[in-house]
Amino acid sequence: MTVLMLRPPVAADYAAVATWIPDAAACLRWAGPKLAYPFDAGALPQLLAVEHGASYALCYAHDALLGFGQYRLRQPGTAHLCRIIGAPEARGQGKGKALCRLLIDEASRATAADAVTLRVYRDNRAAYALYLELGFVPTDEEADAEALMMKLTLKA
Repeated sequence: MTVLMLRPPVAADYAAVATWIPDAAACLRWAGPKLAYPFDAGALPQLLAVEHGASYALCYAHDALLGFGQYRLRQPGTAHLCRIIGAPEARGQGKGKALCRLLIDEASRATAADAVTLRVYRDNRAAYALYLELGFVPTDEEADAEALMMKLTLKA
């Protein structure tokens, strides 16, 4: 059985992720307002750099990229997952759940966080359902008309 794993992204991964973002609206939803569209795929490592966090590629051993995600230390004790995206051809196959679980584990290990947060667009029903399955619960914190903040409390 081949196991999904996280690894630091390489240039080819950033080039692949760039092809998954079709337009400015998708870019804004995925990366937030700090990444202008169109962007230079070669500059993505710098453009997506997160302070007090890390970027990861999801893949099987040496196979093609299946997903990308990041975490950052939001505040002491709380890690924040961000910029989570799956390869279009891998969507609906459970890879997003695997990516999030691995990111949660890595963020917890690297930051000693006892909680993990993320934001999800209210109209992204698939992502919302996935996050609920993982144990995240909606919070009133930083919620607005478009997006919810969700939080997962990790067991010690």
